[in-house]
Amino acid sequence: MNRRFSFSLLLFMLLPLVSFANGKILATPGVSQVEGSGGGGLVPWAQLAGYATEDELAFSAFCTQANVKDFQLNSCGGQVNFYDRLEVSFAKQHFDVKPLSLTLSQEILGLKLRLYGDLVYSTWPQLSVGIQHKSLTTADVAFSLGAKEDTGTDFYLAASKLHLGLLAGYNVLWNVSLRYTQANEMGLLGFSGPNGNGALQTEMSVAVLFNKHIAVGTEYRHKPDNLGLKEDDWQDVFVAWFPNKHVNVTLAYLDLGTIAGLSDQKGWYLSLSGSY
Repeated sequence: MNRRFSFSLLLFMLLPLVSFANGKILATPGVSQVEGSGGGGLVPWAQLAGYATEDELAFSAFCTQANVKDFQLNSCGGQVNFYDRLEVSFAKQHFDVKPLSLTLSQEILGLKLRLYGDLVYSTWPQLSVGIQHKSLTTADVAFSLGAKEDTGTDFYLAASKLHLGLLAGYNVLWNVSLRYTQANEMGLLGFSGPNGNGALQTEMSVAVLFNKHIAVGTEYRHKPDNLGLKEDDWQDVFVAWFPNKHVNVTLAYLDLGTIAGLSDQKGWYLSLSGSY
């Protein structure tokens, strides 16, 4: 674990447990996604980050580290939830290519607007629309592989619903997101390429809440292959722990398939988020 990530973990542990927003049911906002949005680890959900209701603000921050065979991703950032209507997020990613002792970096600014509904109380799923504007600050590798741009913007529509007592008395949460993207490997290898300039992708998550503190689930994220390097879809199996409304910890097993021509990229993911 590198020094940057270790310091961020320590900072979260020392933050005072004082809440500005506390109005929602424990665990319902989900965790922090690696691109900065509220949701799962790989997929943005319709929920907004934090526990703000219609008359509250919520502030959240996170740090995530993912380690697979040939790569390591460190992503840290935060979100502000304005009155359970608008989420503004930011993430800074550092992607270490172990065989080349090379680091790629990217910044992501996100906006998410809740269009309709409530995760728990509305008849139909909660719906949100979002954007993630990505800027690759180390573009030489991406251009050498055939990427056309070093910036790009993803657009997505997400639907989420929590069903109380659906599975043997346990609560079940699901999310489906539809994303338009030009990104190669989430943007870390640039945008567009010889095999494509943009595509519509689906992303799915499901989780079972075994009690109010523990959720176990899985995610699947379809991805385009703009560079012709056999870019694979991503999937994970995760356990999320919510000891209270201020801190949550997520551990996941990752299967990222082939990245930049290097196959069998499997490993582990650890994320820590704080909400106030």
